[in-house]
Amino acid sequence: MIDKGMVKQEILDAFHFRHATKEFDPNKKIPEEDFRFILEIGQLSPSSFGFEPWRFLVVQSAALREKIKNTAWGAYSKLPEASHFVVILARTKLDTKYDSEYLQDHFRNKKKMPEDFMANYLKRIEEFQKSDFQLLDGDRPLFDWACRQTYIALANMMTAAAQIGIDSCPIEGFNFEKMNKLLEEEGLLEDGHFGISVMCAFGYRMNEPKPKTRRPLDDIVKWV
Repeated sequence: MIDKGMVKQEILDAFHFRHATKEFDPNKKIPEEDFRFILEIGQLSPSSFGFEPWRFLVVQSAALREKIKNTAWGAYSKLPEASHFVVILARTKLDTKYDSEYLQDHFRNKKKMPEDFMANYLKRIEEFQKSDFQLLDGDRPLFDWACRQTYIALANMMTAAAQIGIDSCPIEGFNFEKMNKLLEEEGLLEDGHFGISVMCAFGYRMNEPKPKTRRPLDDIVKWV
């Protein structure tokens, strides 16, 4: 039987341990099995309609790390010291529009949906994209919506890392166009099917952080 109190305390301890690590120890590397665990947590994360509109680029190439460091100001102090560095891509409108080839393949061959069920499911997605969230005006609304899904995976990966004593730092400090240009030149965006969403460095802290501070719970929660 699960000891709920112990589990809750372990989760709270992980959240108190986690902080946006600014300086990583270059001499400490994450074991392969631990990082595969973190990636699997990302893989198992939920996404709207089960699209899984993400790709995780694990950047181990020293040359590419150097290019990212010199392109993304938020990554400058994290590379090359971080043990692992992940660029999270989001699928673009080419793949996330209700009638895309990606969704047809995804639901038919990955989700194993029956044809009649899939047809109705895609009609519901069409209605959602056209009317509920109005995502079809231009390219950015659907892409930004896909990016929001990637942040679910990002949060889960950082939490899972903290629970096994691994540090992380999410990174939005970059110019969107410059980073996409770099990744396109490296052949990583698959002819416009992906764009950069967010990045994250993983490793082990060099220094202990300041005590965590947050606004009181009563300031951020309203029971209605």
